[in-house]
Amino acid sequence: MRAFATRRAADEGSIHSAPSFYYVYIMTNRSKALYTGVTGNLEQRVFEHKQCIKGEFAARYKIDRLAYFERFGDIHAAIAREKQIKGLTRIKKMALIVSMNPEWKDLSEAWFVRHQYQPESA
Repeated sequence: MRAFATRRAADEGSIHSAPSFYYVYIMTNRSKALYTGVTGNLEQRVFEHKQCIKGEFAARYKIDRLAYFERFGDIHAAIAREKQIKGLTRIKKMALIVSMNPEWKDLSEAWFVRHQYQPESA
C-alpha cells in the first residue's frame, strides 16, 4: 500500500497563513515619545513593546502604551498608511491620537491583566 501526500488548495490556508487583518499603530510612553509601526498581530506586538522584547527604540524609551491604531484588510494599504503617518509632523501625529483617544489612555491596558480567579501559571 502506498501513501500519497495530499496537497492543500492555495485558499485552504496553512499553519503559517497570513493574518486576516493588519494594524498600523502608535505607541507612546509617559513622556509622550511616539513610535509608529505595522503588524499582523497587534496584541502580540504590543506585548513585545511592553516587555521590551523587540526594537531598540521602544526599549530605550520604554514605549509601553498603545495610543492609536487602525485596522486594514490589506498589508499594502497598511504599509502605505504607516509611511504616511511616519511622514506627519509630531503635532499632526498627536492630533491623530487625540481624534481617537483624547485622554491618551493605554488602549491595551486591560489586554494583559490577569483575572483575580485565574491561576498565576495560566
